[in-house]
Amino acid sequence: MVLLRILPRGLKAFQRTHIIPIASYHAHAKVGNRDVVGFGHNGEPTYEDRYDFPCPAVRFRENTSDVVLLREKEKGDWKLLSQEEKKALYRASFCQTFSEISAQGTGQWKSVLAGVFFGITLALWMVVFMKKCVYEDMPISVTSEEWKEKSLKRMIDQQVGIVEGLSSKWDYDKKEWKK
Repeated sequence: MVLLRILPRGLKAFQRTHIIPIASYHAHAKVGNRDVVGFGHNGEPTYEDRYDFPCPAVRFRENTSDVVLLREKEKGDWKLLSQEEKKALYRASFCQTFSEISAQGTGQWKSVLAGVFFGITLALWMVVFMKKCVYEDMPISVTSEEWKEKSLKRMIDQQVGIVEGLSSKWDYDKKEWKK
């Protein structure tokens, strides 16, 4: 029963306190003379050109006398604004257009290709190191002449195919092939 009386008082006291995150408190000092116009991407008053979130929290440029005059003129009829004034207003609020943002990745292939070549080069150097320092020499191949001669001598010594095969053509008394 006592808990039910204390709980609402504690909630009211908690609601009255206003906690400001340290990051957002310090970020307001970095805004300078720019207008905070929205929540932004992550709640911080920062400017960021993003294709997936086109509304930054602050305007791109600081308020100068020219921009302030254009903003006052903007509140009136937009037909009275020239094309250059509209572009100046846009550039005061945004750094890039959507087409400029989406065209940013055109040079990225160079760094990706450089990374791929670096990886291939590193792998090849690792193969060379392994062959020189880690692995033993390769054994004698079955197709080498030395192996073929030893294999033929062994087959003759074991008399493989003595009736009609290979050993039938070998003269065991003279140690040479029959003529």
